[in-house]
Amino acid sequence: MQTPDALTINCTNLANTSDIFGKMLETFQNRKKGRNKLSPLHQLQSMFSNKDSAPRRMMLVIVDEIDYLITRDRAVLHDLFMLTTCPFSRCILIGIANAIDLADRFLPKLESLNCKPLVVTFRAYSKDQISDIVKHRLKVLEYDVFEPLALEFCARKVAAASGDMRKALGVCRSAVEVLEARLHDFPDKELRIVTFDHMDIALSKAFKSAVVDSILCLPQHQQMVLCALANTFQHCKKKATTLGELNKSYIEICRSTQVPALGMIEFSNMCMVLSDQGFMKLGQSKEDKLRRVTLHIDSSDITFAFKGNRFFQKCLEQRC
Repeated sequence: MQTPDALTINCTNLANTSDIFGKMLETFQNRKKGRNKLSPLHQLQSMFSNKDSAPRRMMLVIVDEIDYLITRDRAVLHDLFMLTTCPFSRCILIGIANAIDLADRFLPKLESLNCKPLVVTFRAYSKDQISDIVKHRLKVLEYDVFEPLALEFCARKVAAASGDMRKALGVCRSAVEVLEARLHDFPDKELRIVTFDHMDIALSKAFKSAVVDSILCLPQHQQMVLCALANTFQHCKKKATTLGELNKSYIEICRSTQVPALGMIEFSNMCMVLSDQGFMKLGQSKEDKLRRVTLHIDSSDITFAFKGNRFFQKCLEQRC
């Protein structure tokens, strides 16, 4: 059995999303050269539809950041996956994405065509895993850089927010820069190690965003609705909910905080405002309570926005 050729593409490096087909065609044409006036996509489709023109060797195409290809009509993503279904296709596609429900949300047609991709989900890093990886990287140094408490604080915060290892490493780098700035301002200071305070500043910078500022400017009841959404998607591990279910969660938060809840009509209007502002997305339904609701911001932005606020911390403690 011949070893397949491999092509790795990072979609963030593409000038246009459709350029991915040109890169694939270039690799195939290294074996079988030829000129054609057709677009790269049509050339690939033609190549994989004809036994005589189809390449004999398999090609493994690894597409990183594949969710970057999501366009309004989703044509590029759809056409890319469909290339693997051509009669004489020699293409094995592996897509890497942050959106674990990418196939369900953006490529529903694939399932009806019996070519829905196999999804392998890699869980976010836990607090202990983040801590172990950072410590392992620091072993090459002959001296301590971080206080144990500072590392634990970083691992715990990043794991709770997103579990993104790159974010954790970025925060650690930022904490070192905070220490360097302090030493520059106070060169006589004896402590030359990243402390809890340095890490706290770095974490605040990492999770501070325009979204957080926007959340803090919202009226109280809209903020409580976002807390209800965060609870649904973080604690209950749901990808979507309905307006009716979200209303129940909101009412439960109002009850636990002893704040009078708004009626269903006002609640629905409030959600429409949040949708218009880009915090959530509302689907269509004849019955208002059955409208599908999805969160359009990172739930970690919501939890970070209310960090240190006792009232909203209580709102975020609500479980399913």
